[in-house]
Amino acid sequence: MTTAADRSHTLRLSVPDMDCRSCAAKIERGLAETPGVLSIRPQVTAGTLVVEYDPELIDESTIEALVEDTGYAVESTQTERFSVPEMDCASCAGKVESALSTKSGVRSIDTRPTSGVVVVEYDSTETTTGGLIAAIEGAGYTVEQGEADDSESIFRTRRAYTTAIGAVMLATGVLFEWIVPSLNVVFAEVWLWTIAPDWIAYTLGALVAGTAILRNGYYSARTRQLDIDLLMSAGILGAFAVGLPFEAATLATLYSVAELLERYSIDRARNSLEELIELSPDTATVERDGEEVTVPVEEIEVGETVLVRPGETVPIDGQVIEGHSALDESAVTGESVPVDKTPGDEVYAGSQNTSGYIEIETTALAGESTLATVIDLVADAEAEKTERERFVDRFAAIYTPIIVVGALVTIIVPPVVFGAPFTEWFVRGLTLLVIACPCAFVISTPVSVVSGLTSAARNGVLIKGGSHLESMGEIGAIAVDKTGTLTTGELSVTDVIALNGNDEADVLSCAGAIERRSEHPIAQAIVDHADEDAVDTRAVDNFEALLGEGVSATIDGVRHYAGKPALFSELGFDLEHTHLRTDGGMATATPIAAEAADCEHGSYLDLHNETIPRLQRAGKTVILVGTDEEIEGVIAVADTVRPEAREAIERLKSLGVGRIVMLTGDNERTAQAIAETVGIEEVHAGLLPEEKLEQVRELDRTTDGGVAMVGDGINDAPALATASVGIAMGAAGTDTAIETADIALMADNLSRLPYLYDLSRTANGVIKQNIGASLAVKAVLAIGAPLGYVSVIVAIVVGDMGMSLAVTSNAMRLAGIEPDESEPRQE
Repeated sequence: MTTAADRSHTLRLSVPDMDCRSCAAKIERGLAETPGVLSIRPQVTAGTLVVEYDPELIDESTIEALVEDTGYAVESTQTERFSVPEMDCASCAGKVESALSTKSGVRSIDTRPTSGVVVVEYDSTETTTGGLIAAIEGAGYTVEQGEADDSESIFRTRRAYTTAIGAVMLATGVLFEWIVPSLNVVFAEVWLWTIAPDWIAYTLGALVAGTAILRNGYYSARTRQLDIDLLMSAGILGAFAVGLPFEAATLATLYSVAELLERYSIDRARNSLEELIELSPDTATVERDGEEVTVPVEEIEVGETVLVRPGETVPIDGQVIEGHSALDESAVTGESVPVDKTPGDEVYAGSQNTSGYIEIETTALAGESTLATVIDLVADAEAEKTERERFVDRFAAIYTPIIVVGALVTIIVPPVVFGAPFTEWFVRGLTLLVIACPCAFVISTPVSVVSGLTSAARNGVLIKGGSHLESMGEIGAIAVDKTGTLTTGELSVTDVIALNGNDEADVLSCAGAIERRSEHPIAQAIVDHADEDAVDTRAVDNFEALLGEGVSATIDGVRHYAGKPALFSELGFDLEHTHLRTDGGMATATPIAAEAADCEHGSYLDLHNETIPRLQRAGKTVILVGTDEEIEGVIAVADTVRPEAREAIERLKSLGVGRIVMLTGDNERTAQAIAETVGIEEVHAGLLPEEKLEQVRELDRTTDGGVAMVGDGINDAPALATASVGIAMGAAGTDTAIETADIALMADNLSRLPYLYDLSRTANGVIKQNIGASLAVKAVLAIGAPLGYVSVIVAIVVGDMGMSLAVTSNAMRLAGIEPDESEPRQE
């Protein structure tokens, strides 16, 4: 006996005016007591209402009317995603699409056989979710409600059992016909059929193993689809009709085995996406009214407090408000090293809590988390076909009808025109019908694309479509922004040089005290460095900002300055002769020791001609610290080069990227210094955003294969949009970057860039291999079949089953490509 839960359907309604918890509560009260409504889940931030209902007790139009009775309008255009796991090939997708296209109100249909999903946009005033499900099931495919259950092996399904029975019957028929012919007693002869034990066994084998084939063939005929199911059905029925039960049973059994293996292969590709989905838990512990309660993650609202204990997985995006821990964020960013999290830090759904207890305040709904966004974009990426996929579809549309016509000619012309044996040429034509199926050819590209996209996502790289994967593998040049891409984008202190008998702590104590009153980014970098080194800063009075030159303040009754070298020149200091020590001691630090010269008072530096130019050539900003009487020290501040940047550039060159160019708005001197550090020879500096765009266009005109632009996804948006492939750095938690770029590197780690290029180039190679091998095998079989060199068994085992397994296995190689996680060299 089925229960209401077994019959439940899910309805998602767009209710844009439901924008607060009070609105949601009003709608819940309006539906709560309605018979047939099983559960109500309002998602306020998304403006979506999810209702589980029993279709035997209530329909969708009634639910919509009840919602509108509470005062909230329901948008009529809805988008529904259906899980159709049995839709695993192009012909299946064609039948489903044909069935749905007959429904009024359907606006668009997106079938994705590689992931077993159908996305339908429809007008809810003209059709319902139930009507769409009925249309899909009317085409012969089951729609799974709720979460798909992938625990059952394809080899333990009803199709597998009927195939096994068919195989046993086929073997039994062979036993009677060839091994013990004395027992193969003829019972009767009817038309072209010789009724004997072998005939009975073959017929049972064809009927049992061929039931699913014949059913699908019926649906193909009904929807006018010239596909493999229709061809195989015609072959089975035709063979049986002309008295060839062995061929009918062989065709039914082997094709069923091929279908099972193809489904197994497709499931392997689908499982890679399922692994991403399973990273986020279904439930979470939330603090409500002072108590800990466990709730489904879909019911958590923005602003609630979620508790995450050691060993648990973060269920939703948020910000740490209490506790500290190390989180493994590899599910989102691909970074294998756990990241320390303290109050104020962001955390992402799917991250593993490896040590301490933390409490987080949610910042997004479950369906809007960074991980959910990645999963949705990877799932949707299948809808965007690559150029090679479009070629395959065009070719298959021509190939199949031509081969079918060839099969009919093979069956009819030789016996009728030349008096050749009908049975022999019928079998040859039947073999050609099998070869007419382009399944392996058609799936060769999408399985490679899905494998590549999911492999990238597991390693922290979000590719938003197969076309971008394809384009990235063909690029001839990479344009890289400097700030935030090659560098961290954050200023930090790189050098502290103590002068006139002071030590580094003295210099930082003074500078930190003065700069603490300033809001300039350089000042903040100095203060942060002083705090990190636990330097005690002193109290200051009479702080003054010296416009364009620096700052000054009184410390312990003495006026101190921190600013540009020009400020100290104006104060009357000789920057060509500044003592390191005043007690006759010598400098020992390198490279200071090499720059120091001796005088009667000890050692000194020529700041003006040697030290300051050396630091500036390295792209650093120089700040002097001192009083009216002496210069106490030199502090250099710079945007730090990422430690992995040089390694990444060298790796890209070794992989064959012919041209790597830096595009930056920074000055020429700083840009050249950074370029020299990371190993880039071509630099374009001082560029405005529109000038970066023009440089990208120029690169595209002068480079074969297109240009990839790597930037921060916001101020580089024009260049990212213009490039053949736009790549955003550090996109985790940044919706703008994810939406702007074609590809997003979720972590601030340039090592993912050579990995991306390697994966894309390999994926293109795999796709070419799959298409080439499929074409070659089909061509050889198509030529050999009419000549009698290819049997039905060979056509199925090699041309269909074998090639489907081969292209899928080849595609799965992409999962083995991993980023280089070796430690970057320290320069």
